[in-house]
Amino acid sequence: MQKWHRWHDWVNLIAGAWLFFTPWIFGYTDTSAAAWNAWLLGVAVMVISLWTLSAPESRPAEWLNAIAGAWVFLAPWILAFTGVAAAAWNAWIVGVVVIVLALWALSTISSESRISHGTPQHT
Repeated sequence: MQKWHRWHDWVNLIAGAWLFFTPWIFGYTDTSAAAWNAWLLGVAVMVISLWTLSAPESRPAEWLNAIAGAWVFLAPWILAFTGVAAAAWNAWIVGVVVIVLALWALSTISSESRISHGTPQHT
């Protein structure tokens, strides 16, 4: 697998950046839990995505991104900001995107590992 070429990791990097900037874009910087969650998890998703881009066969990195995405998705309920619609919907959408793409990348790692090691794929 080539470094820096997997589109789903690039999309997760962009999703992390989007998450980071949304408190200012949607104007919820005064909602402490929602804003801090977006800032911290946005940075976490970006850092993990850079890791997955530079080490495309790193299963732990993809699992961390999936876990971060799950936290982002659940945060509106856990941190009680479901009443801030922009923050909650943004977290739900970004969380789903990050989870789905991280799991997709994990399936890609498995497939590409079998191919590169000469193991036949079972369909």
